[in-house]
Amino acid sequence: MLETVRVDYYGQMVPLSQVAGINTGDARTLFVKPWEKKLIDAIEKAIIGANLGFNPSNNGESVIIHVPMLTEERRKGLVKAAHAEGEHAKVGVRSSRQKAMEAIKAAKKDGLPEDTAKSLEADVEKLTGTYNKKIEALIEAKEKDIMKV
Repeated sequence: MLETVRVDYYGQMVPLSQVAGINTGDARTLFVKPWEKKLIDAIEKAIIGANLGFNPSNNGESVIIHVPMLTEERRKGLVKAAHAEGEHAKVGVRSSRQKAMEAIKAAKKDGLPEDTAKSLEADVEKLTGTYNKKIEALIEAKEKDIMKV
């Protein structure tokens, strides 16, 4: 949840996990305890600046983050992000398919028999279809999980 938060640590932007420990208080509360107390304000500022929808506060010892309940709007945003990640995965599959097809064409030029090339192309198409279906199933399952109240 806080992986993208980067904190200014002596002029260097470092991941939050390198300057603080993160613990849970309950299901909707996170405690970020910096290893150096003087970093509390920088951590709080970094969390606000990350635009994660949190409103952190500090008690002088640690930064407290109350995670709000997911609204319908936020759920829809998360579903949209899941679909975008799924599309990104499909692009990777298509890219791998294209590289495999190019390798088969090159092998045909080097003397690979036509029937073997056709068989390999069919295998590549089958794998591409299989993994695209798996990606779709994962996206669908994630969408159901996110939208479940």
